[in-house]
Amino acid sequence: MPEGNEIHRFAERHAAALAGKRLHVDSPNGGFPDASLLNGRTLKLVEAYGKHLGYVFGKDLIVHVHLGMYGDFWEGKMPLPPEKGALRLRMWTRTDWVELRGATDCSIFDSEKWAALLARLGADPLREDADPEPAFATIRKRKTAIGLLLMDQRIFAGIGNIFRAELLYRARISPMRPGQEVSLAELRSIWKDACKLMPAAMEDRRIVTTRPKDRPHSRGTVPSETVSDEEVHYVYRRHNKPCLVCGATIKRQEMGGRTVYWCPECQKA
Repeated sequence: MPEGNEIHRFAERHAAALAGKRLHVDSPNGGFPDASLLNGRTLKLVEAYGKHLGYVFGKDLIVHVHLGMYGDFWEGKMPLPPEKGALRLRMWTRTDWVELRGATDCSIFDSEKWAALLARLGADPLREDADPEPAFATIRKRKTAIGLLLMDQRIFAGIGNIFRAELLYRARISPMRPGQEVSLAELRSIWKDACKLMPAAMEDRRIVTTRPKDRPHSRGTVPSETVSDEEVHYVYRRHNKPCLVCGATIKRQEMGGRTVYWCPECQKA
């Protein structure tokens, strides 16, 4: 599932290509029957919040997109490519096109429904208006494992499985530690780290969380695209491999329907 960095990147790219322009909109496979309501209208803006996208055509014409596990966008310059696969939504101008396939949700929200959605979401590290203090207060009251709380979009919006694993590793906190046992200073450190790593991943389209000094083939500070796939993460999908810092074997287990990864030495319970 795309995490917040990818969702915000889509919003930025689609706004640059389509916002302020009158669009052609259709749904080749019929999966978005309201496409005709938008055809010929001007897209005003594209908003991202956590893992949700809003394509605003008017006060009560907001296309809500949640990609879920299998949704994705394709983009390009005109002409339109041949229709292929389960093409749910297509938007285009004289110069650019965007296609959507496989999303969990693609439907029209009115302003009230959109506002209600945003009100349910927690602080988004990629938004300048984010206030993480309510999230800190909630976590400090909960006995639930911090590994589950970080994935709760009502607490922090946009953090997914990769960032969950890597932020906790960088903070040296076990994903099994109860939220109420994570100090306020530790929570603020996690938030600060997310506010640094997620914008970088948005720009690079690659989540790199390792520090140069911890990479086996460290060459100092280098662009993220030159870091090998084996060195981009500390623990995510590195189960049964040695920790890059201490050498202990990285562990994994199911947590809340997803797989969590951690180092049993660097992140002792």
